[in-house]
Amino acid sequence: MPDNISTRATYSGVAIGRTCWAVAEGYIPPHSHGAGPDLESHEVLCVLNTGVNDAKVELTIFFEDRAPAGPYRFTVLAQRTRHLRLNTLRDPEPIPKNTPFSSLLISDVPIVVQHSRLDSRQAELALLSTIAFPV
Repeated sequence: MPDNISTRATYSGVAIGRTCWAVAEGYIPPHSHGAGPDLESHEVLCVLNTGVNDAKVELTIFFEDRAPAGPYRFTVLAQRTRHLRLNTLRDPEPIPKNTPFSSLLISDVPIVVQHSRLDSRQAELALLSTIAFPV
């Protein structure tokens, strides 16, 4: 990058991403091998908001054999990131463990979404991470 252009000046306040994201794969393991919340099996949605306006996000969870859950509502402050652990959601209902699901996120401003899972059912931990699908 040229000396006269800083990364902050180039990207500061530019809203990147999309307003609708899908994650087709979701699963919270029924038990964990690790101790404490850091090593508890979980799913995380990592949401990046590079814009100057707060992002109001609605999350809907889809299942194979029942009606969707949600919307779960949360905010990602302007020019911030938020990591949302799905196993801690309670309102409007907890996401069940040991149940396949998919996620749809809709935001009022562009955001970027990444999905991660920590599976600690065994002592040898497994970590999966992938970018969500921008719609």
